[in-house]
Amino acid sequence: MSHFHFIGIGGVSMSGIAMILKHRGHQVTGSDRAPSDTTNALEKAGIPVSFPQKADNITPSMDTIVYTAAISPDNPELTAARAGGARVIERSVMLGELLQDYPISVGVAGTHGKTSTSSMLACIHMAAGLDPTFQIGGILASTGTNYRVGSGDHMIIEACEYSDSFLQFRCRYAVVTNVEPEHLDYFGTVENMEASFRKFADIMSPGGALITSPECTPLFEGISTPIVTVSTDTYADVTCTQILRHTESLGSSFRLIVKGEDLGCCDIYVPGRHMIYDALCAAAVALEEGIGFEAIREGLASYRPTMRRFEYKGQFRGAMVVDDYAHHPSEIRSTLKGALEVPHQRLVVVFQPHTYSRTKEFFRGFVEALSLADKVILADIYAAREADPGDIHSSMIADDLRARGVDALYLCSFDEIKDYLKKNITTNDLLITMGAGNVVNIADDLTAGN
Repeated sequence: MSHFHFIGIGGVSMSGIAMILKHRGHQVTGSDRAPSDTTNALEKAGIPVSFPQKADNITPSMDTIVYTAAISPDNPELTAARAGGARVIERSVMLGELLQDYPISVGVAGTHGKTSTSSMLACIHMAAGLDPTFQIGGILASTGTNYRVGSGDHMIIEACEYSDSFLQFRCRYAVVTNVEPEHLDYFGTVENMEASFRKFADIMSPGGALITSPECTPLFEGISTPIVTVSTDTYADVTCTQILRHTESLGSSFRLIVKGEDLGCCDIYVPGRHMIYDALCAAAVALEEGIGFEAIREGLASYRPTMRRFEYKGQFRGAMVVDDYAHHPSEIRSTLKGALEVPHQRLVVVFQPHTYSRTKEFFRGFVEALSLADKVILADIYAAREADPGDIHSSMIADDLRARGVDALYLCSFDEIKDYLKKNITTNDLLITMGAGNVVNIADDLTAGN
């Protein structure tokens, strides 16, 4: 038994890895800046968590100390760990080592859709009785966790490209849902980002397949791993026909077509064509693994939105309140197009931009995507790891939206936004809080007790 210590254990990925190691019989401890629902759950599972992070939390008994890219280099625990004799590794290295313990590994990469696709894959594998282990970036509704420890040969993970984390993962089966400009604060150029996705495919373990869209295949020309293409509206190895929107529930039905053969009808209970694409990606992996159609059908039908992915939060003044993690223009566009499938009077969006660099880089894209809403309320930019450069502000998005004729305004605090909504939301509105920061708190506060 080894002793693993996690600096920043409250993160969604770190907590999942910690729980997997705990279930495998290791001693696990951690630290974070402040308590949270996640750290409370870890402590209930027998993992001690220290607050705040300080050098004294590092002890000689620790064999391996794990940190994330979000941890500052001058973090007192990280500094003490590097000065001591323990092995100090980044989160992705730890996850990559875990992945190698499983004969059949599946990694889901891409700019968008990683959490939904990996969650659908987990549901399919469970429906097939394969008892998988998984570690994903959201809370799966069927398990109530972002991880699962199974006894089978399969491990399913999200493979995030930020800081080249996914280059630590040698997967037998891999999905690249899409490749769009993102995380340019790290990559610098789109070409550098595309080169990293190519490396991710180049290091795959033999015997599997890469699943991606026809548009992405030029990036992977010449790789040794077979490529399976997926699309909802163009020719591909795995596609669909007869897409029908459900009339009495969220989501759609479609017929799964594999190399021209109609395998049968599938249902998913989440709205949006992008969710059908994610379902096709998951089905393509399962088919390559030899999983039967009935398990695929059952698994997709059992999937419900993971936390913060078009997550229904409740009712407020007769309006449906949904929260979504979308923080890139393409994600916003897909989410809002999906929202149009839900009956409503007005589509009202509270958007919190995520990081100054992303807001500046994709400013026009944000304005265009948010124009799909009837009303947009802008919150302050969520800084995350960045300092305010002074040349970009949420109010600028509101100004451009108004210039396009969209009803938009900027409010400088969550309290002001909640007060405004309490006076202006009406019955049959669809209210979406959107962003990768803490904007979900608005949805939670409005629906509390409902």
